[in-house]
Amino acid sequence: MFYRKTFYSKYKNYILFNKNIFIAGTAALIVGIFFTQLFAQHNQNNLLNSISTLGVEYAAYIPLFGLLHYFDNKYRYVESSTGRKNYPTIKNDLIKLVTIFSVSEIIFSVSKLSIHFQLMQISFEPYQANIIASFIAWFIFLVIINFGAKITNLFKYNKN
Repeated sequence: MFYRKTFYSKYKNYILFNKNIFIAGTAALIVGIFFTQLFAQHNQNNLLNSISTLGVEYAAYIPLFGLLHYFDNKYRYVESSTGRKNYPTIKNDLIKLVTIFSVSEIIFSVSKLSIHFQLMQISFEPYQANIIASFIAWFIFLVIINFGAKITNLFKYNKN
């Protein structure tokens, strides 16, 4: 029991970060599954389907992740002594998040798009292609983004 408490307290920020990615990613996947299937019923262009599905998933994913991340970390953005917003910390975190997400999302997008397209080309159902491509791309994305969070010291900050 003690080990779990120390493990959680040591990695709490990473656990919450990955939880938010998972929740937002799951919501995006569900939206994407329905969209890709619906799109395929009206248009047989597999490349356009893959690109459109990726766009729709991002439209669901990014705002939801941002909201969840803010709620889990809002205590970091307020000076405890004055109650005012700590704009340097907000700016610093935003720069780090944009940096690690930029690299990770490019890798995610390329891998998901290419896998989704290739699976549809070999006659997988659109929803199956989307699920398989998403899981493979998510795995790659999670490794890259967590590595990026570690490199940029996303969760290192002064406790004044």
